[in-house]
Amino acid sequence: MERTRRRRSVLAALTAVALAVPGITALSSAARAADADVAVNGGFESGLTSWTCTAGTTVNSPVHSGSSALQATPAGGDNAQCAQTVTVQPNAQYTLSGYVRGSYVYLGASGTGTTDVSAWTQSAPDWQKLSTTFRTGAATTKVTIYTHGWYGTGAYQADDITLVGPGGSGTTQPPAAPAGLKTTTVTSSSVGLSWSAVTGATGYAVYRDGVKVQTVTGTSATVSGLAASTAYGFQVTAVNEAGESAKSAVVTATTSPGTGGGGGGGSSDLPAHALVGYLHASFANGASYTRLADVPDSWDVIDLAFGEPTSVTSGDIRFNRCPVTECPNVESDAEFKAAIKAKQAAGKKVLISIGGQNGQVQLTTTAARDTFVSSVSNIIDTYGLDGLDIDFEGHSLSLNAGDTDFKNPTTPVIVNLISALKTLKAKYGAKFVLTMAPETFFVQNGYQFYGSGKWGGQDPRCGAYLPVIHALRDDLTLLHVQDYNSGPIMGLDNQYHSMGGADFHIAMTDMLLTGFPVAGDQNNVFPPLRPDQVAIGMPASTNAGNGHVSPAEVTKTLDCLTKKTNCGSYTTHGTWPALRGLMTWSVNWDRYANWEFQKTFDAYFG
Repeated sequence: MERTRRRRSVLAALTAVALAVPGITALSSAARAADADVAVNGGFESGLTSWTCTAGTTVNSPVHSGSSALQATPAGGDNAQCAQTVTVQPNAQYTLSGYVRGSYVYLGASGTGTTDVSAWTQSAPDWQKLSTTFRTGAATTKVTIYTHGWYGTGAYQADDITLVGPGGSGTTQPPAAPAGLKTTTVTSSSVGLSWSAVTGATGYAVYRDGVKVQTVTGTSATVSGLAASTAYGFQVTAVNEAGESAKSAVVTATTSPGTGGGGGGGSSDLPAHALVGYLHASFANGASYTRLADVPDSWDVIDLAFGEPTSVTSGDIRFNRCPVTECPNVESDAEFKAAIKAKQAAGKKVLISIGGQNGQVQLTTTAARDTFVSSVSNIIDTYGLDGLDIDFEGHSLSLNAGDTDFKNPTTPVIVNLISALKTLKAKYGAKFVLTMAPETFFVQNGYQFYGSGKWGGQDPRCGAYLPVIHALRDDLTLLHVQDYNSGPIMGLDNQYHSMGGADFHIAMTDMLLTGFPVAGDQNNVFPPLRPDQVAIGMPASTNAGNGHVSPAEVTKTLDCLTKKTNCGSYTTHGTWPALRGLMTWSVNWDRYANWEFQKTFDAYFG
């Protein structure tokens, strides 16, 4: 006991001498810095802020601690890596740790200046801690830490990632939450916001109903693409190199009433709730041919299926009506044109639909683009149609390697299609009806994957419709995604949803009306569409396609989205009484099924 006391006394004396020597005080601050965690947002409580992920998102379950964790799913040649670069000190020792779940999950550091390190687990059915250490090189000031899974394995989770060692010279604390958030100008489709500046902030993130929708560098923003007469909640966070602040207090605003349809694309001429159907005009198949004049008045938009190209890349679209050998009851051209005029006189819209399962269209050149415009115009003018439906499927749309920003596409087939549609819209004016019918793979799948990915290896068609929809959102009358013939798709609850019930339609439509970060990038959000621009695509019968649901499930879907009742397990991010309606493949198959789909629509909307 006496010996211990003496040693403590000597140590105290040495410490006092050391602190009296100029320059030695740096030792105490360095010692304190050695205890710092220099990783930013390692618990993923601020989403993916400060992380760059190829296929990651945040989930609320399972978590190791707090309310969020990372979940990422390797696919193809992508190992679903999430990484961040942190500031470190040269010639310093660091310990990297984190908790993971899943198979073949890695945690590592690169750019150390000495030996890059990693730790991994073959199988972690529950949270398992991984840890490794490294020493930085003599000139190292930045190190990249990462976690990833392995090719072809399932999803993995990571949480509470820390890098403990001497702090770098940069900012070590996120800024404070913004104060003074208030609304400025409110219209039927937008809300202006302003707030007080935060010391140390380099930017701000704006949230609508809990979803990040915008990042700005100043202290004001305008959130657009909103529904008329709808209440929204807004929050703002401050951001710097150390991370993101807590959210501000919520400010609510209700958009003003619309003017009967809102936006372009001829939507003001449609009823508040519309029924859209495809009519087999160039073929019969098992549903048999239905004359246009025999389509019941319940159908508000009739898409003539299909106009198809002379070759995949020609851009030359031809509409060949069903031959009498296949359709014995087909009407003459004069009768067909008279039926179009009669439908229009009754307030209906008749469009030419381009593409379909067999009509692959790739506008690879400007010459093909121009041919597309002239040939489609010829069809519209010949039959006196109201507009155009784009039903590009298969390999019509894909993204070139390196084309990763849906707001600024560079792939020719995407850029040329956008240009062609804008030209047609400008030619025919405000009453021109433009609709699109993509598959879920090309739209909602973009929440997880976009194109071939930042490191390649993904299907380049993933999310390929997003740049087209975004560029034409002010001209788009209706988007009716095909919620059928689809594989499982991850929703905004970060759970996979499969066809066969209301849950799938609710989750897929919620994504369109809420918006979502593309490829999990919270700084690259696909904005929501107006509810009057959205109809839900469903097969009319079990013969029409995979994913048919009963009338009861259709009613559940509409109840949840327009009234927020009867929702089941999925929680939507809003309520949209202005949802435009339903689309089906097809009028012919619905007639074959004794008009079940039409009767369900009529019973619900009256």
